[in-house]
Amino acid sequence: MRRRALLSLLAGAGVAGLAGCLGDGSTPEGSAETTTATAGTGDDGTGTASATASPDSGDLPLVVDTVEAQGSTAGEARIPADGTPTVLDLFATWCAPCVAQMESLRTLHEEFGDDVAFVSVTNERLGGGLTMDDIRDWWAEHDGNWTVGHDPDSNLMRAVRANGLPYLVVFDADGEVSWTHRGLASEENLRAAVEDVA
Repeated sequence: MRRRALLSLLAGAGVAGLAGCLGDGSTPEGSAETTTATAGTGDDGTGTASATASPDSGDLPLVVDTVEAQGSTAGEARIPADGTPTVLDLFATWCAPCVAQMESLRTLHEEFGDDVAFVSVTNERLGGGLTMDDIRDWWAEHDGNWTVGHDPDSNLMRAVRANGLPYLVVFDADGEVSWTHRGLASEENLRAAVEDVA
């Protein structure tokens, strides 16, 4: 009987964790993100939550450590980039929608990478079987070719109020948030957000 209860508990936790990763970008009425969206540009009619940064959205800009990987060098990156529109992608190597998001990010990086900074950041903690080489291998396997960062303390997630993965933020050249999306964003919606700041 204990075995059945344990399996039920694990299955429930797995479904709850997957639901957070696969979020559709919607938030409950009255939440901070909904309030921000209605105060800003609101829903664009495509089901994508678009928002203008609220004054209390965090301590931006932040500096994160960057990883020596394909298209990325070890060091630090300022988020958002100073004086440059920036696409921020928060991801995890275990997140299936994050893999799917890489395709549209690659396409848009090829088109806009000369004018827009692209930065993908994971908050995964190393240890327990995960190494920096695992992150590098995941990055190469999914053809990432721009800056990849590591923020194990989740400072960046808190600053942008990310509540699921993948989580995308588009900043204009002044460092203001012009668009956010939780969950897998369509290439069309992400392209429109990038075109607005490029």
